[in-house]
Amino acid sequence: MAEAVERHILEALEAAPGLTLGQAGTKVRIGVDAGKAAVAMTLGYPASTDTTKSLRAEVASLLGQQGLTLADFQVGHRIVSHAVQPGLSPLPRIRNILAVGSGKGGVGKSTTAVNLALALAGEGARVGVLDADVYGPSIPMMLGLSGRPDSPDGKSIEPMRAHGVEAMSIGFLVEQDTPMIWRGPMATSALTQLLTETLWGDLDYLLVDLPPGTGDIQLTLAQKIPVAGAIVVTTPQDVATLDARKALKMFEKVHVPVLGIVENMAVHVCAQCGHVEHLFGQGGGERMAAQYGVPLLGSLPLEIAIREQGDAARAYRRTAQHLAARLAARPRAAMPIASSLV
Repeated sequence: MAEAVERHILEALEAAPGLTLGQAGTKVRIGVDAGKAAVAMTLGYPASTDTTKSLRAEVASLLGQQGLTLADFQVGHRIVSHAVQPGLSPLPRIRNILAVGSGKGGVGKSTTAVNLALALAGEGARVGVLDADVYGPSIPMMLGLSGRPDSPDGKSIEPMRAHGVEAMSIGFLVEQDTPMIWRGPMATSALTQLLTETLWGDLDYLLVDLPPGTGDIQLTLAQKIPVAGAIVVTTPQDVATLDARKALKMFEKVHVPVLGIVENMAVHVCAQCGHVEHLFGQGGGERMAAQYGVPLLGSLPLEIAIREQGDAARAYRRTAQHLAARLAARPRAAMPIASSLV
């Protein structure tokens, strides 16, 4: 009986709206005794308390349809390494590298990358951010970090840390007003060193905030860094989605799967009256997602402060969870790095 109930519950949960289980490696174990059921679930992506509550309510309802009562419910997650570009392998201690790109500047790519990192950390994942925008590093300011990182041996460097997220940026190593007058190969070499010589902790996700555009630097980085998936950030305007299409095509060219599109600055909510207005148009990200057959991971509001509570923070949490679930549904790496059950 338990096996049949397991199949029924998992199939129902995969079809349930808003839970983002899909085929994301979810495992369900059920024990039944005297009309009562104990359920243990292992997700392929991190889950916060809110997600756990939603799952518990859904499971209890499904068990009720089988004439069973939910007596015990436990949820954990197991994040594994996923496949990267041909010829590359996941890095030690970093299970999944996620590239965050855009076809043009000014769409809030860096803000989105940082907030997604914070949201994933809030969901229970171990997360880092690599600022790959050498010409305009903004991650230190966004995370409220300053100073220089430590180097225990004169060769490697310790990542900076803020709000549960590890971070590395060229901005930590140069003065704030120093321009980086580098050609493409120099910038690419510096960023490769930042990635490989930083003493990252045991990370589930490392988000790489790429420079805007689709030039030589972006293309070379996407070819050299073992990326498990990419996120393309756009705003609703047609001109922005036109450039975002170029970023999407760039990732396809270097065999990096695009996990989805994030539409930033989708709406403005008046802080005084709560009026919602689409300042930059409406539906651009959704139309682009439909055209290219990739999901719209989320539509984010305009001008959101990092760590802000309320609806905006929940929007980032939902987007981060959709992102992690999409990655969890991808093929695993040929030699998965061991991960823990939380």
